[in-house]
Amino acid sequence: MDDDRLDRVVAGCPPDDTELPSGLLPALRALAVDVHHVRPVWLNAVGGLTFAISHDPDDAVAYYLKWNPHGSGESLREEARRARWLAERHPVPPVVALWSDDNGEAMLTRALPGESAVSAGWTTDTQTALRALGVGLRRLHDLPTNDCPFDWGVPRRARIAGVDLGDLPPVPPIDKLVVSHGDPCAPNTLLAADGSFLAHVDLGRVGLADRWADLAVLSLSLEWNYAHYDEHVFWDAYGVEPDVERVAFYRELWNAQ
Repeated sequence: MDDDRLDRVVAGCPPDDTELPSGLLPALRALAVDVHHVRPVWLNAVGGLTFAISHDPDDAVAYYLKWNPHGSGESLREEARRARWLAERHPVPPVVALWSDDNGEAMLTRALPGESAVSAGWTTDTQTALRALGVGLRRLHDLPTNDCPFDWGVPRRARIAGVDLGDLPPVPPIDKLVVSHGDPCAPNTLLAADGSFLAHVDLGRVGLADRWADLAVLSLSLEWNYAHYDEHVFWDAYGVEPDVERVAFYRELWNAQ
């Protein structure tokens, strides 16, 4: 990792009393966003925060606000670029605003009418969740690649993360070049109320890569998020059999970052 990257923290739900970072409240008011009810929902591994904003405690979430501190190694400006490009091609939350101050970057997106694939309802209905994960990833990977301006191939990933490819097994030949999510872990897929795929979120690493870069990591994330599941449901929904060599390589690259 870069020397200026912040110490990693444990990702998860932050305390309920977590407050908006300084400067964000006036910025939201300037956008005419109703901020009567702001709830922290996620603390990421580099100290970034996500807040849900609703007009009333009993109303559905209207917006999500993401904030990352400077030096985190995660660029919300780059995520917004990718989200805006992808929005014309694939279901993603619309970006409303992006700004930066002395403390960090913030991005406001409109909420979509769905829930994460690892919300309470879907972790107990794993068949439905795994089908949606497979269908959604395949839908992303079926996008044309000729006009994608972003790269998430192995050399770029290794360079950004400071990984020496000589310490890993040989890079497998590309099976199929796709528009890759880059961080396809199960929480980054949203499901509609009927259990169908709704959208992808957390798009800061979207770019061209072998499809196994996503498949290896999403399938790995199943064990982090579901207690009881049949992995074949995911592979059948996507429409491919696991490639043992490519899965092993891309998991090792993921873990080395």
